[in-house]
Amino acid sequence: MTTFVKPLGSQELAWNFRLIAQHELGGFGGMGEGMSIQLTRDGRRIMWMAHENAPKNFTGLDVTDLKNPRLVVQTELPELHMRSNSLEVVGDIMAVAYQTKKPGQKPAGFELFDISVPENPRSISFVDCSGPYSRGVHQLWFVDGEYIHMSSGAPDFQPRNQLDDQIYRIFDVRDPANPKEVGRWWLPGTREGDAEPPPVRHEAKADFGFRAHNTNVYPQRPDRAYLGYLDAGAIVLDISDKANPKMVSRWDNSPPYFGFTHTLLPLFDRDLYVVTDECVQDDMADWPKLVWVLDARSEANPIPISTLPAPPADVFGHKGGRFGAHNVHENVPRPTSWTSDRIIVGTFFNAGLRAYDISDPFQPREVGYYVPAAPPLSPTGTIQLNDVFVDERGVVYTMDRHVGGLYILEMEF
Repeated sequence: MTTFVKPLGSQELAWNFRLIAQHELGGFGGMGEGMSIQLTRDGRRIMWMAHENAPKNFTGLDVTDLKNPRLVVQTELPELHMRSNSLEVVGDIMAVAYQTKKPGQKPAGFELFDISVPENPRSISFVDCSGPYSRGVHQLWFVDGEYIHMSSGAPDFQPRNQLDDQIYRIFDVRDPANPKEVGRWWLPGTREGDAEPPPVRHEAKADFGFRAHNTNVYPQRPDRAYLGYLDAGAIVLDISDKANPKMVSRWDNSPPYFGFTHTLLPLFDRDLYVVTDECVQDDMADWPKLVWVLDARSEANPIPISTLPAPPADVFGHKGGRFGAHNVHENVPRPTSWTSDRIIVGTFFNAGLRAYDISDPFQPREVGYYVPAAPPLSPTGTIQLNDVFVDERGVVYTMDRHVGGLYILEMEF
């Protein structure tokens, strides 16, 4: 095993990761959680990325030559009150999520693009999800070319509490020019008019909402949706009847923790779940935000058995910006994505990128990290790595939430 370590004083920290290249994306950062690779008909490899802040919508970067990535296209959002945040690519079709800052603003929803010519993305259709209580789509999952699963508001959905505005929705996009909603689900009690009582709110300082975030569906269990549902925890749904999803199980650690469950990653062959709680406050205000390992042998009753070792709080906790877990590589079921049920790679904002070996799920161990130096003009004075994608060759791509752009890394373990 090759080990590459730099001391703290050099700012950049690296152990078992090697930087191949960095691209600042034309100086426009604000990178969200959308990363997806397209293999073009002419043999190129395009990394598509969503921006969580205006003015940019999405960026296409040619990463065929990893050492010399090249900007192919960068598009503008139609309004400054929008963010794109999430996208997915299947073949030559890309789905992009649009969320507005406030309910009632437009455009809010999702758009399908023909990217067969990456330099000239062409709109195929737009689905309007705006409404008096809707901010549109925060995240979407599109991996089979047939259905889009998403966290979204809807024109006809009125939450009892505005923090609960985004629910789980399913759209049939087999005819990409005419997407059709086929099903939806929300936590009972969160919609105005529900017979169930509303959920008990978290403390005011940590009430982030009972709404959907990640909405993952895998070919190993196409009848299941694996949701991160913020303050409601991790939820598994039976979607064998897409028109009528039903809850199978719910694991909730908050309180005593601080909610904002982001991702539920199932490891099917090992009967394990990996669950992340996103850090959303600076300077450790919502610490700890951890990555949990759950025993899922009983689908109806998953139980926690360990957490991934957290980065050292005395080093990063008050260094600037967010410090804690965000997302992990989600074993996206596409030919361009790496899959592992042993190595978990995740982002921790100012503590950078971290890799863990969970061969023993009761005792996960850290096996590598990469913490870039603070980018020039960083508003927090630190790196804020926001998301990660690993391609089928094991090449790691990770993005800064602010101005650092894209980092391309090689794993050395």
